[in-house]
Amino acid sequence: MEIDKIISELSFKAVRSSGAGGQNVNRVSSKVVLSFDLKNSQALTHEEKLLVETKLSSRLTTDAVLILNCDEDRSQFRNKEIVIKRFLELIKNALFVPKERKPTRIPKSVIRKRIKDKKNVSEVKKTRRKPDF
Repeated sequence: MEIDKIISELSFKAVRSSGAGGQNVNRVSSKVVLSFDLKNSQALTHEEKLLVETKLSSRLTTDAVLILNCDEDRSQFRNKEIVIKRFLELIKNALFVPKERKPTRIPKSVIRKRIKDKKNVSEVKKTRRKPDF
């Protein structure tokens, strides 16, 4: 994954934001909408695209476009930084493939010890019984 290449493929749109800002909200477009076209991306390999598409299927549009919004800050520049960071984190998590778990074998010595301990407990319990005449 080439971060610079991916960032160059992002498209941004500034929209009027709701929330804090008073009169400023009506005049300034501080909300940032990021869109990333997964199908036409040159930065990701075919396998990576498939992986991202399966993991982020609920967040993609029907045209395989990922759309993220950010209106946390009053500054458009700061919102753009936040949404890029959020996007990169999302892609990194989608591309992460966990290692396959190999089941461990129980050593024979451990099995022998467990059986030996069971026999010892059994003997102790036998000695506690009333004698059989």
